[in-house]
Amino acid sequence: MTTDIGTKPSNLQQLIDNGWESKSVKQEIRQNFLQQLAGGGELYPGIVGYENTVIPEINIALLSEHDMLYLGEKGQAKSRLMRGMVRFLDEYIPYLDLDAAPFHEDPLNPLSKVAKDFVAHNEPEQVPIKWWHRDDRYAERLAPGTKFADIIGEIDPAKLAGGVSMSTEEALHFGLIPRMHRGIFAINELPELDELVQVGLFNILEERDVQIRGYPVRFEIDVMILFSANPSTYNRSGKVIPQLKDRIGSMIRTHYPIDRDQGIEITDAESGIDLGGEFPVAVPYFMKEILEQITVQARKSKYIDQQSGVSARFSLANYRTMVASARHRGVLLGENPAVPRISDLGHLYTSALGKLELDLMGSHQMTENQVLDSIVAEAIAVVFAEYVSEHGLDEIAEIFGKGVRIETGDMIPSAEYAERLKRVPPAWEKAFEINASADSAVRASCVEFILAGLYSMDKISRSQHNGQASFEI
Repeated sequence: MTTDIGTKPSNLQQLIDNGWESKSVKQEIRQNFLQQLAGGGELYPGIVGYENTVIPEINIALLSEHDMLYLGEKGQAKSRLMRGMVRFLDEYIPYLDLDAAPFHEDPLNPLSKVAKDFVAHNEPEQVPIKWWHRDDRYAERLAPGTKFADIIGEIDPAKLAGGVSMSTEEALHFGLIPRMHRGIFAINELPELDELVQVGLFNILEERDVQIRGYPVRFEIDVMILFSANPSTYNRSGKVIPQLKDRIGSMIRTHYPIDRDQGIEITDAESGIDLGGEFPVAVPYFMKEILEQITVQARKSKYIDQQSGVSARFSLANYRTMVASARHRGVLLGENPAVPRISDLGHLYTSALGKLELDLMGSHQMTENQVLDSIVAEAIAVVFAEYVSEHGLDEIAEIFGKGVRIETGDMIPSAEYAERLKRVPPAWEKAFEINASADSAVRASCVEFILAGLYSMDKISRSQHNGQASFEI
């Protein structure tokens, strides 16, 4: 079907002559999904790390024509996956061009009385047709605060006052789900949905039938319904009524990145930061590893409430802060490109603390800052241990036994690190194997990584004052 609206049928007779056939939204999605699957293209753009786990389950659910629940902790791309279902809809579908119709009516299978009467009492060439784009066939609602009238409907008092009978469909004001007839409707945080609204979803999920306040007005709504939920609340007794759980076709379990490299790939793709421009930033890979390892450590820390989860937004916000700190230094000190260092992580309090929820039982009265410091130190230790084993950096610690003392800080010019290293043995060249470069800013970043790593292994001591750290034996 052509994407040029001007060449599409504009009345019912032309639509019939064109051979258009009605199909349910799930049949439409299934058909388009099969074509894209067979074509070998990318089914879920921007989704990383789910190739062998989540995506096969979604594929099978689509082929099963199921409504779906995405169950996972925050920041696991649940909303993105739900919104991505739109790409399996037809680019355009026809609907009756009637202002009085409450839905985007199927021209060959009208739903409301007003649409049925119009089609029945007019010749096909007199029935106007418009076209509905797939981007407009998706609606999403956050469960907290959502009322029955919002997503299902209510009796309209104004219509009753105008003399409309309460037992007719003309008396109804329809909510989002009926208005998404022939489309997709998603509800985020299902367990927070009012119990009365959950009850109202029974017939829609099972019978595709809308009932409002028990009045004998029924519509066979054609809609795919998607839900998202956090396991800690979804599995809590009484949060989601069992009958509703039973009516959801497939439950898709999401997860955080399985390995650190996947997390780095997601951060690179989602950060949206231009590292070039007038004030460029070059990020060493070991700094990316440390930043993602901070998230990994937070996700298993006894000090963090793991039921709440640690979102991918935690990594993204911290990455942006680290890059911004480096760029700030680059502008003020004239370093081009600016290179992030360990000392830039001292600014993570602003981006990280609001995204962590402490476990009051496990934190033992530690402050948020202390918890974050502990997590950052653990992350540096993990990454540094991997580099020690690869590059044999142990011998550098011996330098400090000769009374060497080095100061670091996010606003110390990179050139000063080079000056200080002129007085230390050639063993320091080992440090620069981590990120081979003659650039002073890159080498300064390597120096800080080595010093922080040695400190994490208790090889050297550290003292801090006014944002600067001094390392010595």
